[in-house]
Amino acid sequence: MPDAAPADVTIALDGAHGCIADARNETVKFLTRARAEWGLPVASRAVDLAQLVVSELITNALKYAPGPALLHLHIDGATVEIEVWDTDPALPWARSADAGRIGQHGLEIVMAVVRDFEARREPVGKRITARLALFDEPPHGLGG
Repeated sequence: MPDAAPADVTIALDGAHGCIADARNETVKFLTRARAEWGLPVASRAVDLAQLVVSELITNALKYAPGPALLHLHIDGATVEIEVWDTDPALPWARSADAGRIGQHGLEIVMAVVRDFEARREPVGKRITARLALFDEPPHGLGG
């Protein structure tokens, strides 16, 4: 990635109608730019999963925290870091799997598709960080 290329973007979200879709669209634009301008071989699967993670994390932030939220996307090597900050200091927790439960599976889904997940309190609110692989990995047993 060229030194002049921004490896991150921050999007402020006010909770208005359509802001979750806006966050997904900004994620696609960011990863498309990484592919087109920076020459990174960002996998289509990574774009799809990033949209899913952003959607789930922003939905939770807007549902449970009063006030605005921030989405920060950052490319670090072969990983995209998806950070969501909101005003509620309560840390999320994934419920145990329950096929009979209707709803509240978002964090379970996120944790199933990301490489790494972290939730930490901030001086105001909390920050959730999820890390996704940007590139397709060769099948096990193939390659060097």
